Amino acid sequence: MNGHILILVENLSVPFDRRVWQESRALVGAGYRVTVICPMGAKQDREPEATIEGVRILRYPLRAATGGPAGYVREYGLALWHTLRLALRVRREGRIDVVHACNPPDLLFLIALALRPGGARFVFDHHDLVPELFLSRFAGGPSALFRVAKLVERCTFACADAVISTNESYRRAAIERGAMAPDLVTVVRSAPDLTRFVARPPDPALKRGKTYLAAYLGVMGPQDGVDYALRAIAHLRERGRTDTLFVFMGAGDAFDDLVALAEELGLGELVEFTGRVPDEFVQTCLSTADICLSPDPYNPLNDVSTMNKVVEYMAMARPLVSFELTEARVSAGEAAVYVPANDESAFATAISELLDDPDRRKRMGELGRERVERELSWEISRQNLIAFYQRFFRNFVLPG
Repeated sequence: MNGHILILVENLSVPFDRRVWQESRALVGAGYRVTVICPMGAKQDREPEATIEGVRILRYPLRAATGGPAGYVREYGLALWHTLRLALRVRREGRIDVVHACNPPDLLFLIALALRPGGARFVFDHHDLVPELFLSRFAGGPSALFRVAKLVERCTFACADAVISTNESYRRAAIERGAMAPDLVTVVRSAPDLTRFVARPPDPALKRGKTYLAAYLGVMGPQDGVDYALRAIAHLRERGRTDTLFVFMGAGDAFDDLVALAEELGLGELVEFTGRVPDEFVQTCLSTADICLSPDPYNPLNDVSTMNKVVEYMAMARPLVSFELTEARVSAGEAAVYVPANDESAFATAISELLDDPDRRKRMGELGRERVERELSWEISRQNLIAFYQRFFRNFVLPG
């Protein structure tokens, strides 16, 4: 056994949090002992304790924030209390070598500090730029909140022994504003497991009698842009284009509002919201889809964040339409059509032009799949994660 890694995550339950679950399984496979502390899910991952594929998972009850910034204060305070309680329980049971904390929030460094007297080191797994997250979610909101977010981020970097970044933009933030030494910051991209994204025979019945199928796969929160996609579909309908069914797979805080918006826009015959669906349905739907949608609008967070759905579309050899975002272009390259940021009319035009060009769609899909196999699959990220931890244990001599 190479050591004990305690993974902390507050944003989602595990194994539902795909990145954390992939990391946990990879570390167990490399011989590490892994314990995860996370919240219970709303509909899944409800057991207080479970051991799955060698990963021990401790879960606590938590209600997601509502009501603006005050809701986050309540959520994060309760999450910290439960996480500390369970972390101290784990330490009483035996040694913890590394606290591997995944944000948001940028407050889990407090748990790492509490465990440091016992010899635990701190790895910060940087999933979100939290100051930009607050800027994006609360545009025009209290500037004090943004200042607090930046202060807490600086504290996290200051306490971290090393950082795992999800892309080069996040790595640059860790080095430039987090003052981390470049050799202490490693990129481990969120990436699709190609054993989960496999082509299936297309199912024409999914098109509900339409000529084309367009698909969206992912979270449906306020910043994910599904509302932009719906308004783009309304533009298409106004131009007389009604030959495409748009399927939206996933759920999130904005799900009910988006269903209501689709009804308000009169899109009932053109859109379908499936909610969360099994992998088999995702594979069949994406194998049937002619194009995929990545409508995340430009904002300070989205511009530098890697969207899982972009790489997942590429893994399924599907072309996609995206707004012009720095990391979207880094990930997708020639597998996407890019339109000016937040321009719903241009998004609609790009959808229409791509649907009318089957040769281009095929070429873009092939380029995307080739790039994923070459550079962007989870197998490559897994190797980077294991190499990071081999270096970390070698360079940071842990007592005992």
